Amino acid sequence: MGRPNKYTVTLSEEELRKLKSVLRKKKTSKTMRRRCQVLMDLDVAHGKTMTHEQCAKSNGICMATVSNILKDYYDGGIDNVLTYNRSGNSDQAKRKLDGRGEAKVIEIACGPAPDGRSRWTLRLLEEKCRVELETPVSKDTIGRALKKTNFDLTATTIGASRQKRARNS
Repeated sequence: MGRPNKYTVTLSEEELRKLKSVLRKKKTSKTMRRRCQVLMDLDVAHGKTMTHEQCAKSNGICMATVSNILKDYYDGGIDNVLTYNRSGNSDQAKRKLDGRGEAKVIEIACGPAPDGRSRWTLRLLEEKCRVELETPVSKDTIGRALKKTNFDLTATTIGASRQKRARNS
């Protein structure tokens, strides 16, 4: 016989209603659905209760995930379970240059070169973007944005850039 469970879940009627409403929504993510289902499966107040192992197996998750969900529930309640705790370092963090910013950088780079210059450089673009954009971006960020669109700074016009890409294809 295993060790007794450290956490037992006893949901109130209001909490159970909230979990069911989250499950009913079409836009609810798979992660949130699983969290809700785990809490409902382990609830001792309403219906048949599963063991942690049975709950993990039926929801297709590991035992550590079940333990983490229960720990979140005990630490902060139902609202803590139903929120994502994303790190600022994750891939979902806000990018410095969004689509509109990239379009503005390309628009500047496609325009005429500054006086006394034959073409744009990344440093010149950085100075111009510092004035035109709300958030300052580095020359490296500008270079990545231009590289994504296969933009060539040595070409003097858009047509020359397209011709070069056509030759390389």
